[in-house]
Amino acid sequence: MGQKVRPTSLRIGITEDWRSHWFANKKMFGEYLVEDQKIRTYIKHHYYYAGISKVVIRRIRGRVHLTVHCARPGLIIGRRGVEVERLKNGLEELTTGEVEIGIEEVSNAQLDAQLVAEDVAQQIERRTSFRRAIRRSVEMTMTAGAVGVKVQLAGRLGGSEMARREKAQMGSFPLHTLRAQIDYGFTEARTKYGNIGVKVWINRGLLAPGERIGDVKEREDAPNA
Repeated sequence: MGQKVRPTSLRIGITEDWRSHWFANKKMFGEYLVEDQKIRTYIKHHYYYAGISKVVIRRIRGRVHLTVHCARPGLIIGRRGVEVERLKNGLEELTTGEVEIGIEEVSNAQLDAQLVAEDVAQQIERRTSFRRAIRRSVEMTMTAGAVGVKVQLAGRLGGSEMARREKAQMGSFPLHTLRAQIDYGFTEARTKYGNIGVKVWINRGLLAPGERIGDVKEREDAPNA
Protein backbone atom coordinates (compact mmCIF):
# COMPACT_ATOMS: atom_id res chain seq x y z
CA MET A 1 0.00 0.00 0.00
CA GLY A 2 2.69 2.49 0.92
CA GLN A 3 5.24 1.50 -1.74
CA LYS A 4 4.18 4.18 -4.23
CA VAL A 5 6.57 6.46 -6.07
CA ARG A 6 4.10 9.31 -5.73
CA PRO A 7 2.79 9.26 -2.15
CA THR A 8 0.25 12.03 -2.77
CA SER A 9 -1.95 9.66 -4.82
CA LEU A 10 -2.79 7.78 -1.63
CA ARG A 11 -3.52 10.91 0.35
CA ILE A 12 -5.96 12.82 -1.88
CA GLY A 13 -8.60 14.28 0.43
CA ILE A 14 -6.57 13.55 3.56
CA THR A 15 -3.33 15.54 3.47
CA GLU A 16 -3.38 16.45 -0.23
CA ASP A 17 -6.03 18.44 -2.08
CA TRP A 18 -7.08 18.04 -5.72
CA ARG A 19 -5.18 20.15 -8.28
CA SER A 20 -8.25 20.47 -10.54
CA HIS A 21 -11.71 21.35 -9.22
CA TRP A 22 -14.43 20.88 -11.83
CA PHE A 23 -17.10 18.49 -13.05
CA ALA A 24 -17.82 17.57 -16.67
CA ASN A 25 -19.85 15.06 -18.64
CA LYS A 26 -18.23 12.39 -20.80
CA LYS A 27 -18.20 14.65 -23.85
CA MET A 28 -16.31 17.53 -22.18
CA PHE A 29 -14.15 15.60 -19.72
CA GLY A 30 -11.36 14.79 -22.19
CA GLU A 31 -11.32 18.35 -23.54
CA TYR A 32 -11.02 19.87 -20.08
CA LEU A 33 -8.30 17.40 -19.13
CA VAL A 34 -6.20 18.34 -22.18
CA GLU A 35 -6.78 22.05 -21.46
CA ASP A 36 -5.55 21.63 -17.89
CA GLN A 37 -2.37 20.01 -19.14
CA LYS A 38 -1.81 22.76 -21.72
CA ILE A 39 -2.32 25.45 -19.07
CA ARG A 40 0.19 23.91 -16.67
CA THR A 41 2.74 23.30 -19.43
CA TYR A 42 2.41 26.88 -20.72
CA ILE A 43 2.86 28.46 -17.28
CA LYS A 44 5.76 26.18 -16.39
CA HIS A 45 7.53 26.82 -19.70
CA HIS A 46 7.21 30.61 -19.72
CA TYR A 47 7.67 31.25 -15.96
CA TYR A 48 10.00 28.48 -14.85
CA TYR A 49 12.32 31.08 -13.29
CA ALA A 50 9.51 32.18 -10.92
CA GLY A 51 9.64 28.86 -9.04
CA ILE A 52 6.22 27.39 -9.91
CA SER A 53 5.21 24.87 -7.25
CA LYS A 54 1.74 23.97 -8.54
CA VAL A 55 -1.23 25.36 -10.47
CA VAL A 56 -4.73 24.80 -9.07
CA ILE A 57 -7.50 25.01 -11.68
CA ARG A 58 -11.19 25.68 -10.97
CA ARG A 59 -13.89 25.90 -13.64
CA ILE A 60 -17.08 27.79 -12.73
CA ARG A 61 -19.77 28.68 -15.27
CA GLY A 62 -17.49 28.87 -18.28
CA ARG A 63 -14.70 30.68 -16.43
CA VAL A 64 -11.30 29.22 -15.64
CA HIS A 65 -9.93 30.30 -12.27
CA LEU A 66 -6.19 29.66 -11.81
CA THR A 67 -4.22 29.84 -8.58
CA VAL A 68 -0.49 29.81 -9.25
CA HIS A 69 1.63 28.86 -6.24
CA CYS A 70 5.16 30.18 -6.74
CA ALA A 71 8.26 31.20 -4.81
CA ARG A 72 8.77 34.55 -6.59
CA PRO A 73 5.33 36.03 -7.35
CA GLY A 74 6.72 39.41 -8.39
CA LEU A 75 8.20 37.88 -11.54
CA ILE A 76 4.77 36.68 -12.67
CA ILE A 77 2.86 39.83 -11.71
CA GLY A 78 5.37 42.19 -13.30
CA ARG A 79 5.49 45.95 -13.00
CA ARG A 80 1.95 47.30 -12.58
CA GLY A 81 0.54 43.87 -13.44
CA VAL A 82 1.77 43.92 -17.03
CA GLU A 83 3.23 40.41 -16.94
CA VAL A 84 0.18 38.75 -15.40
CA GLU A 85 -2.01 40.41 -18.04
CA ARG A 86 0.23 38.99 -20.73
CA LEU A 87 -0.06 35.56 -19.13
CA LYS A 88 -3.85 35.87 -19.06
CA ASN A 89 -4.01 36.74 -22.76
CA GLY A 90 -1.77 33.81 -23.64
CA LEU A 91 -3.86 31.34 -21.64
CA GLU A 92 -7.16 32.56 -23.11
CA GLU A 93 -5.88 31.43 -26.52
CA LEU A 94 -5.50 27.89 -25.13
CA THR A 95 -8.86 27.64 -23.36
CA THR A 96 -12.53 27.99 -24.28
CA GLY A 97 -13.47 30.26 -21.35
CA GLU A 98 -12.43 33.50 -19.70
CA VAL A 99 -9.33 33.16 -17.51
CA GLU A 100 -8.88 34.65 -14.05
CA ILE A 101 -5.49 34.38 -12.37
CA GLY A 102 -4.56 34.50 -8.69
CA ILE A 103 -1.02 34.37 -7.35
CA GLU A 104 -0.05 32.79 -4.02
CA GLU A 105 3.45 32.92 -2.61
CA VAL A 106 5.07 29.74 -1.28
CA SER A 107 6.11 30.79 2.22
CA ASN A 108 8.96 28.29 2.62
CA ALA A 109 10.47 27.00 -0.63
CA GLN A 110 12.73 24.56 1.24
CA LEU A 111 9.66 22.59 2.38
CA ASP A 112 8.17 22.34 -1.13
CA ALA A 113 9.31 19.14 -2.86
CA GLN A 114 8.85 20.46 -6.41
CA LEU A 115 10.94 23.57 -5.77
CA VAL A 116 13.66 21.55 -4.03
CA ALA A 117 13.78 19.15 -7.01
CA GLU A 118 14.12 22.06 -9.44
CA ASP A 119 16.88 23.58 -7.32
CA VAL A 120 18.84 20.30 -7.42
CA ALA A 121 18.32 20.07 -11.20
CA GLN A 122 19.62 23.60 -11.72
CA GLN A 123 22.73 22.84 -9.67
CA ILE A 124 23.42 19.74 -11.77
CA GLU A 125 22.93 21.72 -14.99
CA ARG A 126 25.52 24.20 -13.70
CA ARG A 127 27.92 21.21 -13.38
CA THR A 128 27.90 21.13 -9.60
CA SER A 129 28.84 17.73 -8.17
CA PHE A 130 25.60 15.75 -7.91
CA ARG A 131 26.55 14.32 -4.51
CA ARG A 132 27.21 17.81 -3.16
CA ALA A 133 23.92 19.07 -4.65
CA ILE A 134 21.71 16.42 -3.06
CA ARG A 135 23.56 16.53 0.27
CA ARG A 136 23.19 20.32 0.43
CA SER A 137 19.47 20.15 -0.42
CA VAL A 138 18.80 17.47 2.20
CA GLU A 139 20.56 19.46 4.92
CA MET A 140 18.80 22.73 4.02
CA THR A 141 15.37 21.04 3.97
CA MET A 142 15.91 19.45 7.38
CA THR A 143 17.10 22.80 8.74
CA ALA A 144 13.88 24.40 7.42
CA GLY A 145 11.82 22.12 9.68
CA ALA A 146 11.12 18.93 7.74
CA VAL A 147 10.66 15.66 9.63
CA GLY A 148 12.25 13.67 6.81
CA VAL A 149 13.58 14.19 3.28
CA LYS A 150 14.75 11.91 0.49
CA VAL A 151 16.37 12.92 -2.82
CA GLN A 152 16.98 10.42 -5.63
CA LEU A 153 18.81 10.95 -8.93
CA ALA A 154 18.75 8.60 -11.92
CA GLY A 155 20.66 8.83 -15.19
CA ARG A 156 24.22 9.16 -16.46
CA LEU A 157 25.48 10.77 -13.27
CA GLY A 158 28.81 12.51 -13.65
CA GLY A 159 28.89 11.58 -17.35
CA SER A 160 29.29 7.85 -16.69
CA GLU A 161 28.63 5.49 -19.60
CA MET A 162 26.03 3.48 -17.67
CA ALA A 163 23.02 5.05 -15.99
CA ARG A 164 22.60 4.48 -12.28
CA ARG A 165 20.79 5.78 -9.21
CA GLU A 166 22.04 7.78 -6.26
CA LYS A 167 19.98 8.55 -3.16
CA ALA A 168 20.34 10.66 -0.04
CA GLN A 169 17.90 10.41 2.87
CA MET A 170 17.56 11.92 6.31
CA GLY A 171 14.77 11.64 8.87
CA SER A 172 11.71 9.36 8.87
CA PHE A 173 9.20 8.28 6.18
CA PRO A 174 6.12 6.40 7.48
CA LEU A 175 4.97 4.89 4.15
CA HIS A 176 1.74 3.34 5.46
CA THR A 177 0.63 6.30 7.60
CA LEU A 178 -1.90 8.26 5.57
CA ARG A 179 -1.86 11.14 8.08
CA ALA A 180 1.79 11.79 7.22
CA GLN A 181 2.09 14.97 5.12
CA ILE A 182 4.51 13.72 2.48
CA ASP A 183 5.09 16.04 -0.47
CA TYR A 184 6.55 14.82 -3.78
CA GLY A 185 8.30 16.60 -6.61
CA PHE A 186 9.88 15.52 -9.90
CA THR A 187 11.82 17.25 -12.65
CA GLU A 188 14.64 16.56 -15.09
CA ALA A 189 18.10 18.09 -15.33
CA ARG A 190 19.19 18.49 -18.96
CA THR A 191 22.91 17.83 -19.33
CA LYS A 192 25.11 17.14 -22.34
CA TYR A 193 25.16 13.46 -21.34
CA GLY A 194 21.37 13.24 -21.34
CA ASN A 195 18.52 13.93 -18.93
CA ILE A 196 18.86 13.14 -15.23
CA GLY A 197 15.67 12.50 -13.29
CA VAL A 198 15.34 14.20 -9.91
CA LYS A 199 12.78 12.95 -7.37
CA VAL A 200 12.22 14.53 -3.96
CA TRP A 201 10.07 13.39 -1.04
CA ILE A 202 9.56 15.65 2.00
CA ASN A 203 7.82 14.59 5.21
CA ARG A 204 6.26 17.60 6.94
CA GLY A 205 4.94 15.66 9.93
CA LEU A 206 1.67 14.03 11.00
CA LEU A 207 -1.80 15.49 11.04
CA ALA A 208 -3.69 15.24 14.31
CA PRO A 209 -6.21 12.34 14.49
CA GLY A 210 -9.34 13.28 12.54
CA GLU A 211 -7.70 16.34 10.98
CA ARG A 212 -7.98 16.90 7.21
CA ILE A 213 -6.27 19.09 4.63
CA GLY A 214 -8.99 21.77 4.97
CA ASP A 215 -8.24 22.04 8.69
CA VAL A 216 -4.55 22.55 7.92
CA LYS A 217 -5.32 25.37 5.47
CA GLU A 218 -7.59 27.13 7.96
CA ARG A 219 -4.93 26.90 10.65
CA GLU A 220 -2.20 28.22 8.35
CA ASP A 221 -4.40 31.12 7.09
CA ALA A 222 -5.53 32.16 10.57
CA PRO A 223 -3.88 35.37 11.87
CA ASN A 224 -1.37 34.96 14.65
CA ALA A 225 -2.75 35.75 18.07
